[in-house]
Order: sequence, then C-alpha cells, then structure tokens
Amino acid sequence: MKNSSNIKINPIFPDTFIWGVATSAFQIEGATSTDGRGSSIWDDFCKTPGAIVDGSDGEIACDHYNRLQDDLDLIKGLGVNAYRFSVSWPRVRPGGSGPWNEKGLDFYERLIDGLLKRGIKPYLTLNHWDLPSELQVSGGWAQRDTVERFVEYAVGIDKRFGARVASITTHNEPWVMATLGYEQGVFAPGVKSRADAVQASHHLLLSHGLALQAIRAQGSKTRLGIVLNLSPMHSATDSEQDCAQTVLEDGKLVRWYMDPLFKGCYPSDVLEHLGVDAPRIQAGDMAAIATPMDFMGVNYYSRSVISAAGAWENKQSGLPLTEMGWEVYPEGLTELLVRLHTDYRVPPMYVTENGGAFNDTVQDGRVHDVDRLEYVARHIEAVAQAMRRGVRMEGYMVWSLLDNFEWASGYAKRFGIVHVDFQTQKRTLKDSAIWYADMLSAAKKAYSKDLASCEIA
Repeated sequence: MKNSSNIKINPIFPDTFIWGVATSAFQIEGATSTDGRGSSIWDDFCKTPGAIVDGSDGEIACDHYNRLQDDLDLIKGLGVNAYRFSVSWPRVRPGGSGPWNEKGLDFYERLIDGLLKRGIKPYLTLNHWDLPSELQVSGGWAQRDTVERFVEYAVGIDKRFGARVASITTHNEPWVMATLGYEQGVFAPGVKSRADAVQASHHLLLSHGLALQAIRAQGSKTRLGIVLNLSPMHSATDSEQDCAQTVLEDGKLVRWYMDPLFKGCYPSDVLEHLGVDAPRIQAGDMAAIATPMDFMGVNYYSRSVISAAGAWENKQSGLPLTEMGWEVYPEGLTELLVRLHTDYRVPPMYVTENGGAFNDTVQDGRVHDVDRLEYVARHIEAVAQAMRRGVRMEGYMVWSLLDNFEWASGYAKRFGIVHVDFQTQKRTLKDSAIWYADMLSAAKKAYSKDLASCEIA
C-alpha cells in the first residue's frame, strides 16, 4: 500500500495504543433468515413504508456472513490491532430468550478465532440496536422484563466468548435507541412516546449495570464497559434563551447518561423538564447503574449547535459538512474528552467510532476520498491533544470498515474506508484505508526503532 500523504506518528500514542476499525452486525452481516436467525426490530422497521430512505433493508447488506474469511483478511491487511463488532442477539438467541442457536454462535466462534489467528484483538458489543422482534411485542426496552432478558443474554455470551475477547461492551449508543427509536420514531422500533423513550433509557442503563454485576458474579475477568454517543453543546448565540436551551440539551444527551453511570443520579434539571414523563425507578436501580466499569467508549462525529428558536442549520457555520449534513469539527472531540475526564471519574476511554460519510465513487479502480482521509487524520490529532491534557485514552477506531446499511439512510450514505459495490459485493480500498494502513505501518517501524516523530501531517 502506497500513499503520498506525509505521515508522521505522534509520540503521545504509546505502542500499546489500540488502533482499530468498527462495524455492527445488522449493518454488514446480511443472511437475515439464514441458519436459524430470528427477526429483529430493524428487520421489521425496514418493512415500514417510507422508514428507509431508499426502501432497502439488511437482508444482504455487505454479505459479511458469507464472506467472513475474506473480510478478516481485509482487516488484517490494514495493519490494525483491533476489530470492534457486535453480536446479533436474534442470530444467537432467536426471540430474545429460550434456546440458543448453535449455528449463530458458531459464526461468532469463527469470527473470533479468525481475528485471534491474525493477531487482531476482538472487541465485542452485545447490543448494537437489533433487539429481537419478540421482545418488542411486549414493549421492548420500555418494559422492565427486557432488562432481565438482556442480562441472561449477556451472561451467556460472556460464558461462551468472554475469555477470548479483549472486552465486552453492553450497549452501543443507548441515546439513539431510546430517543430516535422510542421518542422520535425515526429509527426502529418506530415508537413516538416521550414517556416510553425515557423509560427505555433507564432500562438500557439498568441492564448495563446488572449485566456487569452478573458477568462478574460468574467469575469472568472480561473487561466491561459501555459506548455512548456524545457531543459538546455550543449555543448558537450568547442570548439567555440559547444558553438555557444549550444547558438543557446537554443534560438530555450527555448528563442524562454520564451522571447516573458515574454519579448515581439523573440530572435534576432534566427530571424537572420531563415532569410526568420522568422514569419509574425502583430501589437499588441507581446503585446498579453506577456499577464501576473497566472502560468507556465514546462515539464522536460532530458538535451540536443549539438555538432556542428551533433546529440549527449547520451550513450557517461555514464549516465543511459531511454527507449527513454534520459539521467537520475535530476540536470538539478534544473538548469532549477533556470534559469527561475533568467532570467525571471516568475509566480509560476509547474512541470507539469516528468517521464521516462522503460522496465516494470508484474511478479507475481507486476511491480518492481526500475529505474522509483528512477527517480521520484531524480527529486522531484531536485525540492526541486530549492526551496531552492528561486524558487517559487507550484506543481509536474508525467508523467504519465497510460501506454498509446506514440505518434509516439505507445505502445512500457511505461511511466505510473500504468501498462496497452492493451489486457485486466487490471491496475496494479507499485512499483513507491506504492512508490508515500506511500510518500504522509507519507507527510500528517507529516504535520498533524508538524513533517516533512529532506530528500527524
């Protein structure tokens, strides 16, 4: 792999730093009715007219289920030392409870074995949004029974795989599941109820804490944590109204999850704002949620600009935008990481997702995604800046390995550093993938010679 970018390695990153790529089951696996897999809320949501922009679904996606070994070789070729993936709950335990599906479990056995044989550490996520359909029939995450089912699932997966993975994440982005899925209804399961959304967020957090306790109770030594999508909140203006709205929005996105996890309570201003929609909390819930974890993952894409007058148009800032309409704002990642380190007693952190959707095309066998390349490089430097300020960071993972099913956007948005032709399933390394591989290769040489230089340029 050759790339002309001037790549130097920041010495703030130790040779133990984890460099990886990330995916999720529903977005890449396909094979949604193969080998005993059950249905998920996302399979159901895709059948809702108008729910997915291009009318697509995850039935084939990247066909990763059938192309596993080739994709593992692709990951190996990038030179990363970590791969973050999720287990499909309905693939391994259809219906969310009852008998386990051995063929589904065997797929993840092959995945983990294949990673370890290639010298890549597996980072396993239990829940990346694909709740079994049967659990949604009785209310899904808005119902407390789903907490118990998740804990059973978590204990079973740890018993099967825990000794061979680098870590287990309980939930990926509970805010997305609760707010987009149960309040706004734009993601699965498509419910529009603030009360259900708030209760779902509480149950997601509670199931996280109880799962940690149950996994540890069976003697597991697996490193355990959670992944949150977080952003710094900036007021559109200095007006009193904008500033007050910014504090509230910060409470709903950041403090609503960070405070119970690390302080054992929900933020009082948000509880007051919710009124009758505040969550129903039982004795012991908050202590369980605050169960100490071994690491925390942060998914970062951009900042949020808040206006009391309504939704802020990002194009007003004059900054570059991704295809999702999100600002390219790497300094926000430094700001966020420093704040988490300062305001909370966080364990070591990983950036578990970071990347951008851009309009990629294959030209003469190449994908010249210079915008994504620059996006990734600038955000890696933002992590370095946070580390210089004392933040404990253990890894960085690009979202995503492959172009994939981008939820409600279908296949219209491409986040991958590897291009996927969804008609032929051909994989093509984009320039960003080549850059990333070159950077990691240079890093290994620099570490081996103890000659790390000073910048990522």
